[in-house]
Amino acid sequence: MTTSPSPTVSPRAPASASGNWPSWVTPELVAGRTLSFSELRTAGNWIVWLESRPDEQGRSVITARDPEDQIRDLIPPGYSVGTRVHEYGGGAWDVRLKDGTPQVVFSDRKLGGLWFSDGITATQWAQAGENPEHRYADLTFDPVSNAVFCVRESYGEGTPVATLVHIQPDGRETVLAEGADFYAAPRPSSDGRFLAWFSWNDPAMPWTVTTLSVAPFDRTTGTLGPVTDLTGPEQCSIIEPCWSPDGTLYATSDASGRWTPIRFSHDTTGWHSHSLDGANAEIGLPHWVFGQRTMAPLRGNRLLALGIRHGLNHVLLEDNGRWTELALGSPVNVPEPLEDGRFAWIDAPSDAPAAIAVDRPGEPCDRFRTSVTLPHGVTKADIATPTPLTFPTANGAEAHALFYAPASSTSALQDGEKPPLVVMAHGGPTGRANPSFAFKVQWWTSRGFAVLDVNYRGSTGFGRAYREALDGQWGVADIEDCLAGVQAVLDRGLADPARCVIRGSSAGGLTVLSALAQSDLFAAGTSLYGVTDLRALAEETHKFEARYLDGLIGPYPEDEAVYLKRSPITQAEGITVPVLFLHGGADRVVPLSQAESMRTKLEHSALHVYPEEAHGFRARDTIEDALQRELAFYQKVFGQ
Repeated sequence: MTTSPSPTVSPRAPASASGNWPSWVTPELVAGRTLSFSELRTAGNWIVWLESRPDEQGRSVITARDPEDQIRDLIPPGYSVGTRVHEYGGGAWDVRLKDGTPQVVFSDRKLGGLWFSDGITATQWAQAGENPEHRYADLTFDPVSNAVFCVRESYGEGTPVATLVHIQPDGRETVLAEGADFYAAPRPSSDGRFLAWFSWNDPAMPWTVTTLSVAPFDRTTGTLGPVTDLTGPEQCSIIEPCWSPDGTLYATSDASGRWTPIRFSHDTTGWHSHSLDGANAEIGLPHWVFGQRTMAPLRGNRLLALGIRHGLNHVLLEDNGRWTELALGSPVNVPEPLEDGRFAWIDAPSDAPAAIAVDRPGEPCDRFRTSVTLPHGVTKADIATPTPLTFPTANGAEAHALFYAPASSTSALQDGEKPPLVVMAHGGPTGRANPSFAFKVQWWTSRGFAVLDVNYRGSTGFGRAYREALDGQWGVADIEDCLAGVQAVLDRGLADPARCVIRGSSAGGLTVLSALAQSDLFAAGTSLYGVTDLRALAEETHKFEARYLDGLIGPYPEDEAVYLKRSPITQAEGITVPVLFLHGGADRVVPLSQAESMRTKLEHSALHVYPEEAHGFRARDTIEDALQRELAFYQKVFGQ
């Protein structure tokens, strides 16, 4: 059912026209003091997470709260956790307890290699990483020894080579699996007897076709025994293997039409599977980065999961074949169990900044580490929250979006005034519009803009068929859905048709530029490190996405004509409104040349380059400048 939100109207007189309201969301607030949380883990009653700090030039730190509720860093100053495996990275660390004290292993973003830290000093594992052509990700401590299982990406001449390796603290590396184009999630059973992982080969992507494997681990030789394929008879995406404390293996498969957990048991006759249907939600995320977790096996043959239903996150518990929903805040990944029966998670509601939280189901959660403290006087009326929209789109299909009305406790729309609209096209294009509180939304809504964050066909969270609806249709269906979403908002009287703009990053940049070329709904657009030339992207991009376009567009160069037709650079003559390009000079995913070439074809456009930035902006100065530059751009277009 579609809900029609209404624009925020306050009895107070506005300080200025919508789109130019005084705002509590300052550039310094967004970029300077906002921590970013990811990859939360638990060890005993320790809560450990990765924390990115813009005021330390985007440094990522392994941070923890101990059982006495004290917060501390688990790596020394000067180190920054990260990896460039697949360029997007993730899973660049792991933690374990030894004699009650946490120990971590991590890859350093700048130094590379593997490092071990007890929270006071960091020591490089003897030879691991001394070869600068090796990168490491998806680190997992061996539960029986001091070694680590991980994915290794080896660079040299030609295409990078992926393997699964077992690395000893003295630097000895043993290759466990090789031959596939990509590997992920090497997960040992709690007793160390088995290792599970998934892999895939070009032209598949990890959300299209993967193979789930398991094999016994021979500790005498340090190698794997006979490998068993657990994928099943149907080609599908089966990902995220994880083990329960009693040795039960779980994974999530979209063979049924959406990612659904599967339980695997083992006996003398082999491995046996049982699908855990009935959750009425999609449990799984596209594997763009390592280290994602949407399932947490619990004792007693129970499974905790993070499910997406109608674009919103839900915490679900499977117990003896029955799924129930738990009240555990608003997690971005599955909550992780502590020894004392509580759970910890990254809490990201729609009406408050993200925080590290801990508690039991149904109890008010303790949000003990907040990403940012909001300025004094900010109330709920100042924070925009999403309303899910479902609307008709091309060919009788339906599409989805999240709508945010302007929000302010001190400003209001004038009588008869409708707010300007910022349309957002997410990246991927298999990403999703996330309902969590985000300054990328509040920056606009607090100034009197409405925001439409579109979950066009191809987005995650609506099942495999919705995701596959973009196959062969990128540059068509996503644009149709963005335009249909805008029209649905305008038909409801929720925005000013003369003041609609569209913005998008990476893959979303292509959607932005193509939408500008194919419609007259928008007054301007912004492409942040966006795709402009599909042929160049197919020829220049990194290994992980080298064959991604085979599914979204068609094989290259056989379908070169389609690549030309879908590329914004060949549609430039249709773009007659101003365009702003923001791009990193060190971007290897979408090279700067893409923006430079497009800029030369557009009369009313501007390009600003951040020389040190890669794909996505991390530095404080960059984030502040990009926000202010884009706002000033729209205000100039609107004549404000």
